[in-house]
Amino acid sequence: MGDLRDLLRGLEVFAGDLPDFDPAAAPDDPVELFTEWLLGAVAAGVREPHAMTVSTADAAGSPSARVLILKNAEPGPGGGWQFAAHRASLKGRDLDQRPYAALTFYWQPLARQVRVRGPVEPAGPGPSAADFLARSPGARAEALLGRQSTVLADLATRDEAIAGSRARVEERPDLVPSEWTLYTVRAEEAEFWQGDRERNHTRLRYRRAAGGAWRRELLWP
Repeated sequence: MGDLRDLLRGLEVFAGDLPDFDPAAAPDDPVELFTEWLLGAVAAGVREPHAMTVSTADAAGSPSARVLILKNAEPGPGGGWQFAAHRASLKGRDLDQRPYAALTFYWQPLARQVRVRGPVEPAGPGPSAADFLARSPGARAEALLGRQSTVLADLATRDEAIAGSRARVEERPDLVPSEWTLYTVRAEEAEFWQGDRERNHTRLRYRRAAGGAWRRELLWP
């Protein structure tokens, strides 16, 4: 245990050349700044920059978190951050009970983090179906099973079930499970965190004010 503690304390953080961040020049809408940072992560070669941790809670308040892929982000009063899930999954059940989520993006080479939280709204059948059909055949086959997070007897059982589901996808490429849902996080808060080697981190938080306008404020590191 002591060796692990020493190893962890010795690992380098915030290495390399880090980008500048001037909060005074940030746009009025957090989705616009998020898009700038996301495109910057893409240009910097960050792997899977659209991956995010989605945190939810069940009816008793017990939290769960997992990494999902961002599907879209749109500015404006009707915009938000989107992801998709099967409503019978753990996250889908959480969102049915408590329609609220937190999203966390971390682009390690740039020492940049974005945190978003707010109520979650499910989309209708049309947008949800369009999202499902845009997935790869393998991803659709797995989702059609509707068994995520349930107990699995062995890997052979998994492989057999997925093979059968993939055959269904090949026979009916337009097949969409009714439980597949596209969700939008209507952010109440969005924080942008720029790390600094000397720990002089810069934090800018957007908070939704009355009437829907955004208010910006700096936070202590």
